[in-house]
Amino acid sequence: MPLTLANLGIPQIIKRIGGKDETQRFLASLGFVTGSEVTVISEFQGNVIVNVKESRVAISKSMACRIMV
Repeated sequence: MPLTLANLGIPQIIKRIGGKDETQRFLASLGFVTGSEVTVISEFQGNVIVNVKESRVAISKSMACRIMV
């Protein structure tokens, strides 16, 4: 399921990253890599705030849809 459908506060494991190569590289630079743990903290005005690699990152809903957990 996409990250946008994950329950708040429950750690998830990233199964797959979709999108073009440049999108995948951008997400990888933020710490979104297959096998890593990610937790959705909140959703705010269409953006998703997540904990990944001990950092809080805000990404757009369209980017979050490309991250499968």
